Amino acid sequence: MKTFRNVSAEQRRFTGTDLSGKLRTLLPMFCYMIVYLISFALIEHWNRLHYSVIHTAVDDLIPFYPVFVIPYLMWFPYVLVCGLFLLMKNEKAYHRFCTTLAIGMTVFILVSVVYPNIHLMRPETMPDDSIFTRMVFMLYAADTPTNLTPSIHVFNSLAVIAATWKWNWRTDTGYQYPAAVKAFWRTIATVLGLLITLSTMLIKQHSFSDVVIAGALFAVVHLMVYRFDLLLFGGSEHILPALRPRYVRR
Repeated sequence: MKTFRNVSAEQRRFTGTDLSGKLRTLLPMFCYMIVYLISFALIEHWNRLHYSVIHTAVDDLIPFYPVFVIPYLMWFPYVLVCGLFLLMKNEKAYHRFCTTLAIGMTVFILVSVVYPNIHLMRPETMPDDSIFTRMVFMLYAADTPTNLTPSIHVFNSLAVIAATWKWNWRTDTGYQYPAAVKAFWRTIATVLGLLITLSTMLIKQHSFSDVVIAGALFAVVHLMVYRFDLLLFGGSEHILPALRPRYVRR
């Protein structure tokens, strides 16, 4: 009977059981996120002389519900957990997910540079004094109402939903998750993603147009990644078949 000790280092990397291999896979996206966060911080502190005001008639019809700050803040672990889970379970799905995120966030940075924008929808006074309004107030203090379109909260949430639905839930080791498990987590990802999307408007962080533009951008990127298999990240298993190294099974 073959044990883990009899498996070569290359086989462990290929099946996803080698942690160092996972860390190497994670490194490109980790480096990209550092560059992205630095770029975002520079843009946020860049005092522009002119900002285009983002506003639509639909924004005036959307109420303010401070309780939606909860799903808004859940976006951070939502995207992170999805990425780490895919990294550990299926690297092709992980690379597709990361490519989607990277394209969307890069477009957002470019738009913010060439088209500085702002919205003036935040309420001047809170409707009451509750834990939720206090959380919204702290969020407002930490995040300026500038550089909002397309909404990365919405774009990345759609990327999570797509990742859970496009992946067949078969791991790199060959394990197939049961249909009930797959349906459960797809439902959770979809419902939470939609709540996050709604929250961007219901706590007046984003305009309706920010959400629409994010959806349109995602549709284009989704086609590029999942239909034409564009990958910005990935190992040798994702390059042209003729150029892939051949592994000899023993």
